[in-house]
Amino acid sequence: MKDIMIPGIDAIRPEHAGDLIDLQEGADGLFRVGTDGVRRILTTRDRKQDFIAFADKTLCHIKSAMGHPALYPMAAARFSGPAEAVLMDLDGTSVHSEAFWMWVIEQTTSRLLGDPSFRLKHEDEPHISGHSVSEHLQYCIDTYCPGKSVEEARGHYFAITRHEMAEITAGRGRVGAFTPAPGLKEFLLELKARNVRIGLVTSGLFEKAWPEIVDAFRVLGMGDPKDFYDAIISAGYPLGKGLTGTLGELAPKPHPWLYAETVRVGLGIPPERYHRVIGMEDSGAGVISIRLAGMAAIGVSGGNLAKSGVRPLLHGEVADLRSALPIIFGA
Repeated sequence: MKDIMIPGIDAIRPEHAGDLIDLQEGADGLFRVGTDGVRRILTTRDRKQDFIAFADKTLCHIKSAMGHPALYPMAAARFSGPAEAVLMDLDGTSVHSEAFWMWVIEQTTSRLLGDPSFRLKHEDEPHISGHSVSEHLQYCIDTYCPGKSVEEARGHYFAITRHEMAEITAGRGRVGAFTPAPGLKEFLLELKARNVRIGLVTSGLFEKAWPEIVDAFRVLGMGDPKDFYDAIISAGYPLGKGLTGTLGELAPKPHPWLYAETVRVGLGIPPERYHRVIGMEDSGAGVISIRLAGMAAIGVSGGNLAKSGVRPLLHGEVADLRSALPIIFGA
């Protein structure tokens, strides 16, 4: 069986053919195969995005549980090592915390239902990790408590988050909530030793993301993260009384803006040098975000890469961070 060629995605190898599902209609009905030059429509396993393929280009349609989908051109991403910069996801890639944040989502849903015994199911996992808080909450509302509002859910979510963060900071929180990924310290120090610039990129809002990396650096004895990373970009601050939100809940991963902001503004690298930059992610949403921002991606196992169906978009896939070093340095 030959590789399948899709503009902007390049070759889809036979072993990954099952990750992308053929559709006759996509992008919420905007496109149909055989109409207006559309040659093929593919969706990922998690059906979070559709790829609309033409003879010379592919558009990526990012769906939205919040009612604001978007269309982006899917540019081919190439990487030529050694890397000038590495962009790293936080949750799941740098710090193992997904179980904790899914627990917070579970507790939020439990409060919405008024049922302390509520538990999420295994099949919920792809829908409550890797995307924005509001996307996760909207999924739980649609699935378990129709009629509730995202605004009410966010109120519970941030009340739980602030309490748990205060407890963790005081040393009384959930044991093992934030654990540095295996080999994180050695990996980061090796990049620094070879003068590779490092950006940290997270869809998490600042108040939840910052304690994670601070705690991880404290465990590793690496000092202040602000003194180590060349750029740290989060999804900003939540809206609330007395607060003005920044990026907010509609434009994080899988949209390109967090990675685009990190590489272009945070690190000052122009697009013509994106082939010397590579991103590292364990989630489907993160891989899509990197690719839409114009860069190649390395997948790190342990997340939802297989379940989401994004493996055809990866430059490479590794079992752990240190295994990515030969790819990063062009070995």
